[in-house]
Amino acid sequence: MQGYIHSIETLGLADGPGLRIVVFMQGCPLRCLFCHNPDTWEKGNNLLTTSDEIVNTVRKYRNFIEQNGGVTLSGGEPLFQSDFTLDILKKCKKAGFHTALDTSGTGYKKELLDDILKYTDLVLLDIKAITNSSYKKMTGKDMSEFNYFLNKIQKLNKKIWIRQVVVPGINDTKEYMFNLKKYLSKIKNIERIDLLPYHNMGLEKYKKLNIKYRLEGTLDMDKNKLKELEKLLKVKI
Repeated sequence: MQGYIHSIETLGLADGPGLRIVVFMQGCPLRCLFCHNPDTWEKGNNLLTTSDEIVNTVRKYRNFIEQNGGVTLSGGEPLFQSDFTLDILKKCKKAGFHTALDTSGTGYKKELLDDILKYTDLVLLDIKAITNSSYKKMTGKDMSEFNYFLNKIQKLNKKIWIRQVVVPGINDTKEYMFNLKKYLSKIKNIERIDLLPYHNMGLEKYKKLNIKYRLEGTLDMDKNKLKELEKLLKVKI
């Protein structure tokens, strides 16, 4: 099966357990304020490839990744190419690799979601916001698709790693962290929570693509403040 990818990272360390092959899929239904890869938004851009080519690339690194690592499909949004993502995951599992899906939980074909998750060992779930109004401001969409996806992975008892980008002036407060902790306390099977610091390294991409960057002037997230906010997630409510 053919589909579009942005790039492939070999032996990545930040997108799931162990050493991983990370396939960055092309296309995304969201327009997040903090997105630093606007070049991944459109589905038909970048590299046209096949699921077999991707799995063959993964196989080349078997000796490095098969013990504690695996394959992560990221983006863009991998669910935006649901058929292609399913085919890759199915073939990776057949070849014996651990699979992870780095996703916002949007853009999927509902009829394929159960099958996609059947071949997914770990969900890296991107939290954009925790209320519908703030989610819409952050992404341009409401939370209905995300909520459906979250309910689905809960019913299927999928292992979850939470990812939250922290943006100065938007969600870098103690209040937000306590509310986030309460929100996440209702979700089962969370194995890890990562706060990711906002950066504006994608600004030049916006200029090149002639797209308005809505957070222009926002400073990179202070690493020390981020550490203090991380501590709040460990405080009992």
